[in-house]
Amino acid sequence: MGSTVILSVRVRRELKERAEQLGINIRDIVEKVLENAIREKEREEMRSIASELRELLCGIDDEEWTRLIRGNRDAR
Repeated sequence: MGSTVILSVRVRRELKERAEQLGINIRDIVEKVLENAIREKEREEMRSIASELRELLCGIDDEEWTRLIRGNRDAR
């Protein structure tokens, strides 16, 4: 495990007490939910980047692709 930080959050007293009664490890739950939220946000960002790239690349027709590839090969 890497280094850790203290995260302070306010929750309703009933939630904390009920979690303790049920033996729920709040830290584990918070970490899992945060990891999932981060993963989902990263997926959204990747989808956005992929969409932008698709828009850029779809604007190039087959002849332009051919010209670009040949130009790249000739430059070697």
